[in-house]
Amino acid sequence: MSILLAGRAPTHYRTRQTPIGEITIAADPTAITHLEFHLPESVAASCIPKETPLIRQAFAELEEYFQQKRQVFDLPLAPTGTPFQRLVWEALLTIPYGETRSYQEIAAATGNPKACRAVGMANNRNPISIIIPCHHVIGKNGSLVGYGGGLDIKRRLLELESGGHRSAPAPR
Repeated sequence: MSILLAGRAPTHYRTRQTPIGEITIAADPTAITHLEFHLPESVAASCIPKETPLIRQAFAELEEYFQQKRQVFDLPLAPTGTPFQRLVWEALLTIPYGETRSYQEIAAATGNPKACRAVGMANNRNPISIIIPCHHVIGKNGSLVGYGGGLDIKRRLLELESGGHRSAPAPR
């Protein structure tokens, strides 16, 4: 299972086409720092566009995930965020493959049961999508709400994890 290390600045990145579109992974020498649908300009400007062994491993695990051969990622992660954001991201890492949790449940898991909106903002700031599974977080009523990659991608990821046998909830 992936673990969160202290957040650090990435040094390298690589973009590849995936079944859900273009994805960019960035890393420092020891950990993944970003998995983004649209890499921020500030990150791209400060990094070398080169695939390191760690980035290659991350793409290999991501490919296995898309082929439904991987349910748990085994990568060192170093996202940069506030202490509360990191607490939320740690909670997201405990959600099993194919399962969802509400924003309220994640807020309770952080010890802040009324912090639903703050959980939503932490999800929005998650720099390592899919691996830190913010797509597993849904509205209290089961609806799909908010996702940096768009609700269509969120729905596709949830359908992938359910084996494509059931539809994910429709967006509001």
